Amino acid sequence: MRLRLTPREDSFYDMFADSANNLVTAARLLVELISDGADREAIAEKMRACEHAGDECTHAIMHRLNETFITPFDREDIYRLASRIDDVMDEMEEAADLVVLYKIEQLPKEIVQQVEILERAAELTAEAMPRLRSMKELNEYWIEINRLENQGDQVYRRLLAQLFGGGYDALMVMKLKEVIDRLEEAADAFEQVANTIETIAVKES
Repeated sequence: MRLRLTPREDSFYDMFADSANNLVTAARLLVELISDGADREAIAEKMRACEHAGDECTHAIMHRLNETFITPFDREDIYRLASRIDDVMDEMEEAADLVVLYKIEQLPKEIVQQVEILERAAELTAEAMPRLRSMKELNEYWIEINRLENQGDQVYRRLLAQLFGGGYDALMVMKLKEVIDRLEEAADAFEQVANTIETIAVKES
């Protein structure tokens, strides 16, 4: 364990927890969005509010980083972790927005699996954030996120095969592919968050 002779600014832990909890809210909104009979425009509006809240969390972290001399871990890693979490939020919000903008009424059933993976990844990420204080018991988190991302890849490939299987007209294929691409990018972004946390934990061990 490193010996620190000066006090650290520990409020970063709480800000990262807030940012990750916002991802849970957003992922659950995606679950609502793809449900039968959902008021998608209203849900997309809530997603935009989540995205705005995420931006505020990110800006707060960056502001605190700029005015703090002693940080709990490397400044570059704080910046990277905040940015990665923001990337997840952006991808999820864009997917929801595209569903509404493109007026997609019928989504492939397999999209449920994509969104369930994102919801679980969000929950795991939020659960992991408090453990940054001790840097303990994080191994299972990034291993499970990696497993979920691999599962998401498989779902994504099945969705692509379905889209190009002849059951949709060309315009709808383009619209749906943009949505599932954004959901896939969100899963990838969750893995980047986990990779960043793994890097931090290795450095601090």
